[in-house]
Amino acid sequence: MQTGATRGHLHLRAPGTSLVLDCTGDRLPRVLHWGDDLGDTADTGGTGLAELAAASAARQMSNTLDQPVPLSLLPEHSAGWLGTPGLTGHRDGANFSTSFTVRSIRTVRTPDLPGAHQLTVDAVDEQAGLGLVLEIELTPSGLVRQRATVTNRDTGERPYVLDGLLLTLPVPAHATELLDLTGRHLRERSPQRHEFTLGTHLRENRRGRTGTDATLLHLAGERGFGFRTGQVWGLHVAWSGNHRTLAERTPAGVSLLGGGEALLSGEVLLAGGESYTSPWIVGSYGHGLDEMAGRFHRHLRARTYHPRRPRPVTLNTWEAVYFQQDLGRLTALADAAAEVGAERFVLDDGWFKGRRHDRAGLGDWYVDETVWPDGLRPLVDHVRFLGLEFGLWVEPEMVNPDSDLARAHPEWILATGGRLPPESRQQQVLDLGHAGAYEYLLERLDALVSEYDIDYLKWDHNRDLVEAGHSPRGAAGVHAQTSATYRLMDELRSRHPELEIESCSSGGGRIDLGILERTDRVWTSDCIDALERQQIQRWTGLLLPPELLGAHVGSPVAHTTGRAHTLGFRAGTALFGHFGIEWDLTAADPAERAGLAEWVAAYKELRPLLHAGTVVHGDHPDPALWVHGVVAPDRSRALYALVQTATSVMSPAGPVRLPGLDADARYQVRPHRPGDRTEGPHRSDPLWWERADGVELTGRMLAVAGVRAPTLFPERLVLVEARRL
Repeated sequence: MQTGATRGHLHLRAPGTSLVLDCTGDRLPRVLHWGDDLGDTADTGGTGLAELAAASAARQMSNTLDQPVPLSLLPEHSAGWLGTPGLTGHRDGANFSTSFTVRSIRTVRTPDLPGAHQLTVDAVDEQAGLGLVLEIELTPSGLVRQRATVTNRDTGERPYVLDGLLLTLPVPAHATELLDLTGRHLRERSPQRHEFTLGTHLRENRRGRTGTDATLLHLAGERGFGFRTGQVWGLHVAWSGNHRTLAERTPAGVSLLGGGEALLSGEVLLAGGESYTSPWIVGSYGHGLDEMAGRFHRHLRARTYHPRRPRPVTLNTWEAVYFQQDLGRLTALADAAAEVGAERFVLDDGWFKGRRHDRAGLGDWYVDETVWPDGLRPLVDHVRFLGLEFGLWVEPEMVNPDSDLARAHPEWILATGGRLPPESRQQQVLDLGHAGAYEYLLERLDALVSEYDIDYLKWDHNRDLVEAGHSPRGAAGVHAQTSATYRLMDELRSRHPELEIESCSSGGGRIDLGILERTDRVWTSDCIDALERQQIQRWTGLLLPPELLGAHVGSPVAHTTGRAHTLGFRAGTALFGHFGIEWDLTAADPAERAGLAEWVAAYKELRPLLHAGTVVHGDHPDPALWVHGVVAPDRSRALYALVQTATSVMSPAGPVRLPGLDADARYQVRPHRPGDRTEGPHRSDPLWWERADGVELTGRMLAVAGVRAPTLFPERLVLVEARRL
């Protein structure tokens, strides 16, 4: 890498993406272009980017300021920006508006990529007594990442009250449609589309965690954009606490996406010399949602700490036994898990002191001797004898009022003082801002992992934070709680480098790139009804690749919805994630176990493809038929699922296109076992489906003309494989 100083215009490039920054003058940088790669803009006269700046410069409208109003990465009221400001705060009511002057811009150049890909902007507002450092980078995958650090340079006694920090990225006028996600427990990541109209579309989360209703991405795109069509821009806040994102369009013709942490009143008070650093705000661009999401996937897979070994088949005990734990029942379940090919056994809630139901025990992280007189050692030894890894469920940040911990340390409960927040799931939140509470949790978790050599922690977080105050003053404590949770995970991983952690929060309530810096997968949802999971996994995949999505095969009748599904639909849905089992296999008959074992074997054969390939979706015109798949990085192989989510109006629904392959290569296309069984009237299967060698078509033919799909009963799927000849 090379470092240097720069001013003027700067072009950051990654394959398929350009970010052009105007760094002229002493004001904060402005974005001239974020989107499609502009190609090599260098020329001998050095005027190419300057001409772009001139071509895109705004003119004044009537009854506006005498000078054009620039939109910087951190918008400032002092520059004439009348939309949502980037920095809000004050010092005893003064210094509410900042005017930063850039002192230096340092760049880092990456030799194997064109252009400057990282820059650090150092700015100061002498009158307000504030310093600002902006970090902007374009990653090799094409993500734009930025964050800001604000420092109180005033050495007097007046602290600076930081109310909010928002970083933005502009989007073009032809991005006329918005897409964001919402939901609830058991129904996370539900999409909603609407016009990108004038004004502000704000998504604000104050749940103290990412939230089951959170939008993983705030997206703007061309009208009608889909997975394979239309330009689309998305923004994500990499933070596991309160946060906000917004899409804003002004009458002056400016459109933007912005995001940051949502700070509670008085939450950040900066004394002289103190600083606040925002979360990373991450933007992605693409032609279609697949390309936009693919940039996130490639970025995550390039991390040094991304899971590298094959993702083990995981059996979790929750929906199999709930709180009814005993050694005989669980060893029998482990035997059945090993029989079908499981590789990891996770003991869920109910193993610790006083935990016979969900109304007591949280916080008392000692093995319950009334259930486990010899500790967990007999179970752990049996699981390991079977060749399985051992995992354990914990919920460190929560506490039941009916627990020894809460009775001994009521001051360790997050509260505003004088009253407790309303309970949720009969529990309160343990205040990790207290050094004693933090050290207690670290000691207990470290002791458990050490004693049993635990391979995996399912780390849960089962309630929103309400009136999350730090005692004794009751000052707002969500920011400190989130930061302390990060430190706790980081320290535990430092002591146990091989330990894997799953982020679970009432299922999918804590999924973001902040928690993914210290965890190895997420529990995508507490709902493992395969039909619900088709949608939940589809939209969670906008941010995360399949190997990070916990996806389990449940019992024949879903515990959360009462729906009954075939094994093929349940297992075929779980296949496109980190495959696992959450089913009392001791109650399954031999045929069911044999069928599950066949799916487990298929997952083990396919996971090198599924967990390294490019995720693709077909934009099929029939809303009842979904097409999705994974294509190998070299496009030599692909696996697709044709999913009948409901009854189609047309029967059959026409050819399905299989995207993502090498257009000029020839492929053998045929059903893939065990997902080749249509579980319906075989006379409806297309002719090619019954041929042993399938059909041979080019990648272009498959993407443009497609193949005829079988006619499926609703809530069924089949698998189709394409291999390059």
